[in-house]
Amino acid sequence: MIEEYNIKEKGYHPFIVKEGWQLARLNYTEEQQINQITKLDVHLKTDEIFIPIAGKAVLIAASMVNNEPQFEMELMKINHIYNIPKGVWHNIAMEEGSEVFIAEKSNTHVSDFEYYDLSKEKIEELGRMVKAQLESLNG
Repeated sequence: MIEEYNIKEKGYHPFIVKEGWQLARLNYTEEQQINQITKLDVHLKTDEIFIPIAGKAVLIAASMVNNEPQFEMELMKINHIYNIPKGVWHNIAMEEGSEVFIAEKSNTHVSDFEYYDLSKEKIEELGRMVKAQLESLNG
């Protein structure tokens, strides 16, 4: 009667997909490394809830101004709950060992996403901003 999950593999893993909602786990992967963030994504049909459970991660949000992302970010606190409303571009920069739970509408990972590829300049800007967030913690 009791189901148990313990996902240790790197990357994004939806592990409970029910009617109307799903729970996933995002474990550190190289593409989430602070200097490897090259794109943002958006969901048009769902908010996305993030709950960091281990490590250090920075939640990145962006609004588009003249088709260029303007970043806002927050150093995530373990066991705090963060919401990215539908329609907001976002990503997560993670240090090795970071783990985040994600709750959203079911099958979001299958059909409700678009990507925005960042320019070289925006990748560098984002990297500097994320690094500053992490340094403020280590400061």
